[in-house]
Amino acid sequence: MRFLKSDGGLIGVLPVLAITQLIGWGTIGLPAIVGRDLAADLGMSLPTVFSGTSVLYVAMGLCAPWLAKSFARHGARKVMMAGTVVAAPGFVLLSFAREPMLYFAAWIVLGMAGSATLSTGTYIMLNEVAGRQAKSAIGALMLVTGLSSSIFWPTTSFLSGLVGWRGTCLVYAAMLILVSLPLYAFAAPRRSVAKDNGGEPTQGVDAPAIPRSTFGLVVAAITLNAFVNFGLSAVLIELLRAEGLAPAQAIAFGSMLGVIQVSARGLDFLGGGRWDGITTGLVAGTALPVAMLLLMVSEGATWAVAIFILLYGAGSGAMAVARATIPLVFYDQAEFAKAMSMIALPLNLASAISPPVLVSLLTQFGSRGALGLTFACSCATVLILVLLSRRRPSMAAAAAI
Repeated sequence: MRFLKSDGGLIGVLPVLAITQLIGWGTIGLPAIVGRDLAADLGMSLPTVFSGTSVLYVAMGLCAPWLAKSFARHGARKVMMAGTVVAAPGFVLLSFAREPMLYFAAWIVLGMAGSATLSTGTYIMLNEVAGRQAKSAIGALMLVTGLSSSIFWPTTSFLSGLVGWRGTCLVYAAMLILVSLPLYAFAAPRRSVAKDNGGEPTQGVDAPAIPRSTFGLVVAAITLNAFVNFGLSAVLIELLRAEGLAPAQAIAFGSMLGVIQVSARGLDFLGGGRWDGITTGLVAGTALPVAMLLLMVSEGATWAVAIFILLYGAGSGAMAVARATIPLVFYDQAEFAKAMSMIALPLNLASAISPPVLVSLLTQFGSRGALGLTFACSCATVLILVLLSRRRPSMAAAAAI
C-alpha cells in the first residue's frame, strides 16, 4: 500500500474508478448472457450478434486519437463525464433495436463513449493524480475491474429474467446517469499537477526526447499482445476442445483463467512499484510463448493443458497491467494522455479482429493454426520488449525508486 501513502489523492480516486469501470465493462458484456435472446428477437445469427462487440472495439479505436487533445486540454474527468452522457443513449438505442442496422448503430455509439470512459481515461486520470507513480494504482484498479464479468453476468441474467433484455438496457442506461455520472462529477478529482518524489511538478520538468521509433516499438508490443490476449480469451474453450478435451473439461479449465489472471495482477501489485511496466512485460510475456509451445507439442495431455492454463493465465493477467503501464516509463504527465490515446487505436483494432482471425484459423487448420500465430506474435512481443528495456530514459528509473 506504499503508493497510497505517497499520494493520498489516490485514496479518493480509486474507489470512483473501480465502481465506474465495473459498471462500464460489466454493462457492455450484455451479449454474453442474452446473446441468444438478442438473436431471436432481431432475426440475426448468434455470431452476428456477438460481432457487435467487435464493432464497439473498432469505434473505440477510431475515436481514441480524436480524444487525445480533449484529454490534454480538459482533463480526464470532463472527458469521462461526456462519455458517460453519450453511453446512456447508446443503451437506450440498443433497447429500441428491431433490426441489425439499429443494433450496430447502438454499438457504434457505445464504442464512441467507451473511448472516453473505458480503460484509457482511467489510466490518464490516475496519471494526472500520481504521475509516474501511477503504475501500482493501475494494478490495484485492475484487480477490481477483472471481476466485472463475475459481478455483471449474474446481474444481467437476473435483470433479463425480470424485465427482459430491452428493460435491462434501460436499467443500465439509468445506472450510468444515476451512478457513474455523479461519481465523475462530484467525487473524481479535478485535474491537478502531480509531483514525483516530492519535487517540482511533473509538468514543469522537461521530458527527455523520445524517438518516434521508440513509440513505434511501444505500440507494436502493446498491439501484438492485445491481439494474442483478446483473441485467445475469446476462443479458449473451442481451442481446448480442439485439443481433445470434452466440453465439460474445457469449461472447467477455462473457468480457472479469470482467477489466475487476477492473482497474477495481485502479485504485480504487491511489488509496490519496485519494477516498471517493461519488466512486468518481459517476465509475463515470456510465459506466453512457453505456454503455447507446450500445448502444441503435448498432444492435448491433461497435465499440459493444466500448465498451459496456469502459464497463460498468469502471463496474460500480468501483461494487461504491462500494456497500461509501459508508456509510463517513457512519457511524463503532459505527454501520457496523448500517447495513450494514440495507442488505443491499434490496440482496439487488434482486439476487434483477433477473435474472428483465430476462429478462422481454428476452423481451417485446427488448434495448431491458432497456436502457431499467437506463438509467433508472443515471441515478437518479447523481442520488442527487450529492445525497449535498452531504451529506458534515466528519469524513469529515478521515478521508480
